[in-house]
Amino acid sequence: MDPGLVDGGQREIGESFLIGPIGYGCWRLVTSSLAEATTLIETAIDFGMNLIDVADVYGADEAGPGFGACEEMLGRVIASSPTIRHRMVIATKSGIVPGEPYNSSSVHLRKACEASLRRLGVGTIDLFQLHRPDLFTHPGEIADALVTLKEQGKIHEVGVCHHTPAQIMALQAHLPIEIVTTQPQYSAADLSALRDGTLDQAMELGLTTLARSPLRGGRLGDGAGNAGVPPVRPELIATLDRLAEREGAERAAIALAFVLCHPASPVPLIGTQQPERIKGAVAALHVRLERADLYAIIEASEGVPLP
Repeated sequence: MDPGLVDGGQREIGESFLIGPIGYGCWRLVTSSLAEATTLIETAIDFGMNLIDVADVYGADEAGPGFGACEEMLGRVIASSPTIRHRMVIATKSGIVPGEPYNSSSVHLRKACEASLRRLGVGTIDLFQLHRPDLFTHPGEIADALVTLKEQGKIHEVGVCHHTPAQIMALQAHLPIEIVTTQPQYSAADLSALRDGTLDQAMELGLTTLARSPLRGGRLGDGAGNAGVPPVRPELIATLDRLAEREGAERAAIALAFVLCHPASPVPLIGTQQPERIKGAVAALHVRLERADLYAIIEASEGVPLP
């Protein structure tokens, strides 16, 4: 079937890795069951989601067992399945420190990376990302830490999350290695990256965009949403439902397909804890969306007529 503007092809992480068009995020991997966690990770990989995205701080919120918990669980999965490491591209993040709340100093980044390596039980982190911009660390200091970690073989590629285009350029100006990914929040309900230059810069510099919260915390899926996630415009839900009915798909598939349609070729990161929903996510690769559909979604999301 002709997918229209949906890009279901592989993406590149720098010149090092090929990843599937959808990635799997471990921010909810707080189960204490190794069997459950292994099923989730193996299902994601089996369905083409070989980018496994985690962070040192995942698990530190009120619903989790503590700082580093999700990395530790992913490390247990890797240790219990010796061949699985070679099937995944591991992306983790550092820079959020409860109570500070951000620290990207050279000392912290080096220690945080080493701690992540221990929790994950691996020798190298494939993609090491700055989780949030630390406004009080000079980008030259950050760059020095990243270069050192790469020279030591502890990280392979470098990315950023929630950085503005200007912050990316400031860091890149001091960094002799290329930033290869950016991770903004992007969905049919949150179009900031579409409007603030983030996706434009990704195309300019050749950055791979990892789209966080592509279903707006579940609001664009079954509609229930996670606690604390604000509701979305009913007009947007109605538009997604209309397209879902036309395509014979679930609403979530249309919402993921919307992300996949941008010419920057974003990779939506899903975080469901239900294997059947992981399998269902690939339906997004098999729906057809055209420009008229995409602009209808944008208009319904923003609530104002297009110029």
